[in-house]
Amino acid sequence: MNPQDSATRKCRAASVLCTVVAFARRRNGSAAVEFAVVLPVLLLMVFGILDFGRAMNYDNDATHLANEGARWAVVNANPGGSGSLQSYIKSQGDTAELQNNSTVCISFPNGTSKIGDPVSVTVAVNFTWLPFIDKAVGSPGSTTMTGKAVMRLEQPPTNYGAGCA
Repeated sequence: MNPQDSATRKCRAASVLCTVVAFARRRNGSAAVEFAVVLPVLLLMVFGILDFGRAMNYDNDATHLANEGARWAVVNANPGGSGSLQSYIKSQGDTAELQNNSTVCISFPNGTSKIGDPVSVTVAVNFTWLPFIDKAVGSPGSTTMTGKAVMRLEQPPTNYGAGCA
């Protein structure tokens, strides 16, 4: 015999309070309620981990693009043809967001552009954290991922100029 059954029999004639207490002791659906409470926190953690991986990928891509751009700059090459070297570096981004939301700057830290002088290429990408939350409730924030490379000129620059694009 179930102990709840005997408690219910004793309370049948007693009052409505016993009926309410017996009803409260039942555990039907408690797992579903606990799952509903835990699910949003669990999903936020999973999507946060995935978004952090995406952020690291953007940072890696910015550094890679800066290294490629510095190498093209030191050998005085502009694979993009008639456009600027900065525009060509932007077009080499892996995603549309990298191509559209990035800034590429080429500069000469010593102020001169002779053989042996350094050339600096910086690629900055604006990264928005958890964009699906951004659309639903407002901006959770953004970070600028920056990649920078400095190399020494092997040839004087004639196919590109300093500046940002």
